[in-house]
Amino acid sequence: MSERLYFRQLLSGRDFATESLLARQMSNFTYVIGDVETREALLVDPAYSPDDLLAFLDADDLTLVGVVGTHYHADHIGGNLMGHSVAGIAEIAARCDVPIHVQSSETTWVTQGTGVGVPPVVPHEPGDIISVGAIDITLLHTPGHTRGSQCLSFAGRLVSGDTLFLSGCGRTDLPGSDPREMYVSLQDRLASLPDETLLFPGHFYSPEPFATLGEVRAHNAVLAPRSADEWLAFFG
Repeated sequence: MSERLYFRQLLSGRDFATESLLARQMSNFTYVIGDVETREALLVDPAYSPDDLLAFLDADDLTLVGVVGTHYHADHIGGNLMGHSVAGIAEIAARCDVPIHVQSSETTWVTQGTGVGVPPVVPHEPGDIISVGAIDITLLHTPGHTRGSQCLSFAGRLVSGDTLFLSGCGRTDLPGSDPREMYVSLQDRLASLPDETLLFPGHFYSPEPFATLGEVRAHNAVLAPRSADEWLAFFG
């Protein structure tokens, strides 16, 4: 179904939320995943300016049918970010009656951080598949950065949130983080994905906005350790 895939990588502070200094500093990516035939679309991590993102969908004749949060942090789904109020899923829920897909272990953090209840928040189990038109998306539970972090696997792509960047990985010293679980996520839970998979991270922290997973495996230092003890000694 790759010929039906609609996919866009949008950078906060550049492609949307252009007036927000915070959005520029945080360099978050929001993703649009859709079906070019049905014109249905999902937004992944729609923080900072939901109005801009919804206007983008309208301009491209796309209908929003759902939202996916990779994890609960405010720079991804809205809420309180270091004393700054960030718009996100709460504002989308006020305007659109669509499901908001999260991992079940992340549900409490999401609802408390945003004030959005269940529903429209929809808890999922590891490996659940959601669809937009004919495009199937597998929700991979990858705890470590947060307890319910998830990556999205579809059509030879991986949207990785803050689990894995092109260089480095998400922090493991925050509430809900777990360094040992991060090692398992990086080394085991993502191990079955082929090297040609295109990795699209949650932040623009590298010279390039995406790369193949093979390139990341070859050059990313957090993937070099071959045991949990070795990983924890360097990155725990």
